[in-house]
Amino acid sequence: MGEYWWDLLVIGLYFAVIIGIGIHFSRQSGNVSEFSLGGRSIPWWAVLASILASEISAGTFFGTPGEGFRNRNYTYAQLMVGYLLARLVVSGVFLPAYYKNNVVSIYEFLETRFGPQTRRFASMVFLCTRSLASGTRLWVPTLLLVVIWNHWNPELKMSPWQQFWITGVGLVLISLLTAAYTSLGGIKAVIWTDVIQILVLFAALGFSLFFLLGHIPGGWDGMAAKLTGPKDLTLWQWRGDVPANGIWGEIKSVLASEFTVWSAFLGSLFVTMATHGTDQDMVQRMLTAKNKNQSAVATILSGVADIPVTFAVLSIGILLYVFYTHFHTDPHLPLGKDGLADSTRMFPHFVVTMMPPGLRGLVIAGVLATTMGSLGTALNSLATSYSRDFHFRWFATPDDEAVRVKIIKRSTFAFTLILITIGLLTALVKAMNPSLSIIGIILGSFGYTYGSLLGVFIVALFTKSRGNDLGNLIAMISGFIAVAFLSNLPNELFHMISGKNLYENPDWFPVIEFTWRIMFGTIVTAAIALCFRTPSRRELDDTRLAN
Repeated sequence: MGEYWWDLLVIGLYFAVIIGIGIHFSRQSGNVSEFSLGGRSIPWWAVLASILASEISAGTFFGTPGEGFRNRNYTYAQLMVGYLLARLVVSGVFLPAYYKNNVVSIYEFLETRFGPQTRRFASMVFLCTRSLASGTRLWVPTLLLVVIWNHWNPELKMSPWQQFWITGVGLVLISLLTAAYTSLGGIKAVIWTDVIQILVLFAALGFSLFFLLGHIPGGWDGMAAKLTGPKDLTLWQWRGDVPANGIWGEIKSVLASEFTVWSAFLGSLFVTMATHGTDQDMVQRMLTAKNKNQSAVATILSGVADIPVTFAVLSIGILLYVFYTHFHTDPHLPLGKDGLADSTRMFPHFVVTMMPPGLRGLVIAGVLATTMGSLGTALNSLATSYSRDFHFRWFATPDDEAVRVKIIKRSTFAFTLILITIGLLTALVKAMNPSLSIIGIILGSFGYTYGSLLGVFIVALFTKSRGNDLGNLIAMISGFIAVAFLSNLPNELFHMISGKNLYENPDWFPVIEFTWRIMFGTIVTAAIALCFRTPSRRELDDTRLAN
C-alpha cells in the first residue's frame, strides 16, 4: 500500500485545484448568462481546451487504446477527416445563427424558426439521449478500481456484487464532486477546470508514450519490426471488412464496417455536425466565446488538435500489444469472454501494474479529468436546457436572475442523481452479466437520435419555407425508426431479453455500423420535413431574423 502514497498525493492535489476553481467562480455566476454562458467572455483558447476535454471522455481514454491494441493500425484516425470538415460547416453556418439569435439553449432557435413543439421535442431528445450517454459513461472509469483490486488480490476472484459495490462507490463520489464545482461556479468553473484537466490529460498521454517506448527494445523501430501483418500500422482502408461480391455487396460491406475512407468522409462528417452543431452539451461551451469568430477559431482548432491526440492514444494501444505479446509475459492480463486479452482493460492494467508511483497517479488523474470534464459540461447543459426549454415556461418563475440561477443549480443536482442512477444500473447489469452488450448499445444511443436532431436543424438553417411543428415531429420519429431498423436494434434488444431474434433480415439488407447511423437518420428526417411547408407567419419572422 505504501507505494501508492505518491499517487494519492497527486490525485489529492488535482481534486484540491478543481474544487478551488469552483469556489473562486461561485462569486461570478449571479445571473443566467454568467452561469450558463460565462457572460460570453471566455477566451478562445480556453474554449478550445474545453471542447477537447469534452471530446476525450474516459471511454475514449480506454476505448481508443483498445482499438489500437485490437487492430494494430491507425484506421480509426481516418474519421478525423470528417471531423475537420464538419467543424467548418458548424463554424460557418450553425454558430453564426446561434449568435445572431442570442440563444442560451440552442433549441430556442428551433422555436423561432418553426414553433414551440419542435423546440420542446428536440430538447427532450437531447435531455434523454445525453442523460443515457453520460450516465452509462460514468461506469467506464471505475474499470480502474476493478483492475486495482485484481492487482492487489490476484488469487481472489471478485464476485459480481463486490464489483458492483466497488464501482458504484467510485461512481457516486466522482459524480458528487463534479456536481459540486459545476453548481458552484457554473460554466466558467467547468471551462477553467477543463483547461487544467486537458493539461493533465496531455501530460498523462505523453508520459505513457514515453514510458512504453522506453520498455520496448529499439523503441518505435523495435515496435514496427514486430508488426508485419497486412493491415498493421496502416492508415487508410478503402474496402469494408466483410467479404463482398458485386457493387451492392461492396456498398453493404462498407456500411457494415466501422472505419473506412467512406465513413471518414461521409459518416463522421454527419456525426460531428450533430455532436458539435445540435448538442447543447457541446455547443454551449462554444457560445461562451466573445463572438462567433472566436468561437469558430476554437471549434476548428479543436479538430486540428484532435489529430495528434488520436494518433497518440492509438499508438499507446499498438505499443501495448507489442509489449505484452513480445517483451513482457503477464499471467494476470485481463481476459475477455473469449479467453483472449481484453483490449479495453489493457491500458488501465498497464497503468496500475507497470507505471512507477507518482506517474501512475498522474495517469489516474488524467482518467478522472476526462470523466469529470465531460460530466461537468453534461450537467451544466442538461440543467440549462431543462430550465430554459421547460421549467421557466411551465412554472411561474420570477424575473429575478438570482432565483433563476438557483433553479438551474437545483436542476444540476437533480440531473446528477439521474445520471448516478443510470450509472449504477449500468454497473449492476454489467457486473451480473459480463458478456451482455447493453453497454455498447446505450453508449451509442446518440447515433439513434441525433440524426433526427441534425435533420431538423439542417432544414431550419438551409431553407426558409420548409418544415413546421407537425411535420418535424413526424420526420424526427421516422428518422429514429429508420436508424433503429437499419442498425438492427429491435433484434438486439429482443435477443438480450429472450436469446432469440425477433425477425430475420433478408440477405440484401444492410445492417449499418455506428459511424453511419446519424447520416441515415439525418437524410430520412430532412427528406420528410421538407415535405411540409412553413406557415407564412413563421416565414416572415425568419426573414426578419435573416436581415
